[in-house]
Amino acid sequence: MNDLTNIPPAATPSEEPRPKRTRKPDWIRVRAPTGEGYNQTRKLMRELNLNTVCEEAACPNIGECWDKKHATVMILGDVCTRACAFCNVKTGMPRIVDPMEPENTAVAAAKMGLEHIVITSVDRDDLPDGGASQFVKVIEALRRNTPNTTIEILTPDFRGKMRSAVEAIVAAGPDVYNHNLETVPRLYPTIRPGARYYASLRLLEEVKSHDPMIFTKSGIMLGLGEQRLEVHQVMDDMRSAEVDFMTMGQYLQPTPKHANVEEFVTPKAFDAYGSIARAKGFLQVASTPLTRSSYHAGDDFAQMREARANRLAKAAKSPKKTGGK
Repeated sequence: MNDLTNIPPAATPSEEPRPKRTRKPDWIRVRAPTGEGYNQTRKLMRELNLNTVCEEAACPNIGECWDKKHATVMILGDVCTRACAFCNVKTGMPRIVDPMEPENTAVAAAKMGLEHIVITSVDRDDLPDGGASQFVKVIEALRRNTPNTTIEILTPDFRGKMRSAVEAIVAAGPDVYNHNLETVPRLYPTIRPGARYYASLRLLEEVKSHDPMIFTKSGIMLGLGEQRLEVHQVMDDMRSAEVDFMTMGQYLQPTPKHANVEEFVTPKAFDAYGSIARAKGFLQVASTPLTRSSYHAGDDFAQMREARANRLAKAAKSPKKTGGK
């Protein structure tokens, strides 16, 4: 007779199976945030009632960046009107826009001594302009209070209001305009259901149409089930939209309710993607598992500006082609 005493009882219908979590490889592991600089940055954000994408999106680099007193301010509140499958930001009905947010952002930049600041936001489909006017006010406040700080913005797609929103923001004069494509077009229905891939591409084209010399930037996450050739096509699409800077980083599942990690892409594969992107003509490429839109953004901006200057100088020295023999 078989001994059944060690067989676990069958799960009752009311019990739900625990979601499977994939163990992170060593190259994606980071230390828990600590340090005096980290604590000071956190205290400053709370004192000024500012939200950061570092916290809300559970960025793995928060410890390193905050210890250096680098933080990415997330304006227009901390509640998003979208529910993307990859994003950890809360979804719901946002509160009214904080009128003190622009000045408080400028105060934070001054107190942290930032040479370069990144400003992003939640999606605000509830607002008539999608929140574009708040971006303008933040840029203007930074120009008044910290005129030497270069400004990088990372905006949503301003669904249904894109052209007027982009026109107003570009006129305010940020140094870098970033809008992330996030993933390959095939995965949009499940990963970014509230957005459209080609609408985001048109936004990036629109930025350049208003100011051909503004630096544009976009990025995607890897590990969501995309295929290699699909990533190459996204690179080509970005270059067709004259994007200057491409970022690629590993997608990390914030909670069991979010999209699964289909693959942990190796550092070697990231290097290969980066080499291909550089060969396609981007001024700057960041491609590592821990790359995020605002990670090392100041250093990357300086390198991108230098790369453009070198490219323009080289073009000026090249003999011009003329017709005839």
